[in-house]
Amino acid sequence: MTGLPQILRWGPYETLRGWLRGLLVTLAAAAFLALAGAFGSAGAPLGLRFVYWLALMLLGWLWGTFVSRFAFRLRGQTRLWLRVVVSSLVIGIPYSAVVAYAGVVAFKTHYPAAAIPGLVASVVAVTLVMVAINVLIDRQSGQMTLASAEPPKFLERLPLKLRGAEVWAVEAEDHYLRLHTSKGQDLILMRLSDAIAELEGIEGAQVHRSWWVARDAISEVRRGDGRARLTLKDGAEAPVSRSYARVLRERGWI
Repeated sequence: MTGLPQILRWGPYETLRGWLRGLLVTLAAAAFLALAGAFGSAGAPLGLRFVYWLALMLLGWLWGTFVSRFAFRLRGQTRLWLRVVVSSLVIGIPYSAVVAYAGVVAFKTHYPAAAIPGLVASVVAVTLVMVAINVLIDRQSGQMTLASAEPPKFLERLPLKLRGAEVWAVEAEDHYLRLHTSKGQDLILMRLSDAIAELEGIEGAQVHRSWWVARDAISEVRRGDGRARLTLKDGAEAPVSRSYARVLRERGWI
């Protein structure tokens, strides 16, 4: 039962923009639940309902932040949908007790034992919706790709001499892409935006208008003149532009 802003970010709320977005999501969710009179609150005055839900959502926001630092920091091959479901359960089940207690204090609402499973299911369902919404928002921020059990479609485009290699980075050169891999480099004809879409399955990010980099390929991060550069395993250096630096900082990359 939480706003869960930036649920996929490895270092949530590290910028003012992140906090503001989280606050807006929390306020919107609190207003919706207050107007709907959710969880037996319909009989209370609207002002009291809003204060009640705002307090719950803010507490849930903090709890969701704590959980998100672990649930989505994992860099294994767990499917995204499974991480969303698991994190929703981890957040929602214990938070159901908070919702139940708050209902008793604010509205004298008592939940008999038979109603507890329904309460938990409702809280988890709301949490799942909030997590999914924030996943969709976050996926559109910074052109991130996530690890998954399924191999990326992009691997089918590798030239024969690079087949079976790990993709470390993709660099745009005019109308071509330079592939940085564990078996060397080569060029293919393709747009960077299309390549990033097909790289889903490898944890990585666009770090510059001309670069996508896999997280596991980074051997060193160097900073200078207010900018960062990522040194890859093959010795290549990928520049980090200001427009992408914020997202990378929030995810703990730089």
